[in-house]
Amino acid sequence: MISNKWIIGLAAILLLTFSACGPKPMAPKAELDTPEHHVANGNKLLKAGKLEGAFAEFNRAKELDPKHSPAYLGMGVVYGLQGNFEKGFEAMKTADRYAKGDTEKLNVDVGYMRLYLAGKETIDENWLRRVESAYRDAVRIDDQRPEPYYYMGLGYKDSYEFRKAAVEFTRVLDLNKDLAAEADREYAVIQRIERAMPGTKVGKKIALLDEITRADVAALFIEELEIDEIFRRRMPRTYDTGFKSPEKNFQSGQYVKTPPATDIEDHVLKADIDAVIELGIKGLQPFPDHTYRPYQPITRAEFAMMIEDILIKITRDETLATQFIGSPSPFPDLRSDLPYFNSVMVCTTRGIMETTDPGTGEFQPMKQVTGADALLSIRTLKNQVDKF
Repeated sequence: MISNKWIIGLAAILLLTFSACGPKPMAPKAELDTPEHHVANGNKLLKAGKLEGAFAEFNRAKELDPKHSPAYLGMGVVYGLQGNFEKGFEAMKTADRYAKGDTEKLNVDVGYMRLYLAGKETIDENWLRRVESAYRDAVRIDDQRPEPYYYMGLGYKDSYEFRKAAVEFTRVLDLNKDLAAEADREYAVIQRIERAMPGTKVGKKIALLDEITRADVAALFIEELEIDEIFRRRMPRTYDTGFKSPEKNFQSGQYVKTPPATDIEDHVLKADIDAVIELGIKGLQPFPDHTYRPYQPITRAEFAMMIEDILIKITRDETLATQFIGSPSPFPDLRSDLPYFNSVMVCTTRGIMETTDPGTGEFQPMKQVTGADALLSIRTLKNQVDKF
């Protein structure tokens, strides 16, 4: 018969064996060489967008304590932002396994929300449901933490459910804790999008962009403004009956026609770009080398010149092009002798574009146009065009 002492001794040996197989914590090299300090540093770097530095801090925290849940949480978020979702979810599962107490468990729920937001449709077509599930788990633990509301707001925003997004960002503002400034900025964007009322899926997608390109503007003018239909109704058609010699490829001996733009063939917005090119809107025409440069960002000055040209074409009022020449500039950052000054004045006096800072009155002509601002301008322009 096996004695109790023998059983206890065997259990102790097995416990020591398994303990020896697990990861061993590293010894700290300085007073602040602690998991908590490195995680705090990692979160600061993560917020600043310095992913490599953040990962190094989280990894050091893990080395110091192989069972430190916040270290794996931070690593998982970094992996997700880098597009490595397999490792991201693996790290998040480890963070979940080692989570102690409600605070760490809630943080893991928020970490899962951030992972699904980073991946969206690329990792799971039901990503929004996953975010909502983690959100509910987090709020059940503590409904006074702002993080679940903030990231749920981003989830609704990215899925074009703008009203729901506004509700979540408002909850963050009501708590007035962490992420209040970020939620305030997001709420302001949502307000502008709701005022602009994008009516197409393309418009809703572009509304979320911090900067829009020449291709995006073409899509907004065709899809949201329906400028091709407006031109068709209001502008007389002209026909060129003169003889045009086709361009000749002397090497092959064949006659070929060079397309207006040679760099949009595979672009997802090619149809909109072609339509805009055909309309001849100033600022959206191909360059002399037959490129359209669809990914080139649009500045506020360029956008104002496009709007001015559309107004001139629709109203047939050529005096708009010189209406404010010689007038003093009301903007501290915009000289009246600049080539786009008149365009800016035409847009701002009609309420189609606004100053970027009501306090300083700056227009910031070289600042890139956001999707929400472009949509709002187009909505105002469309309302004015309907009156002509």
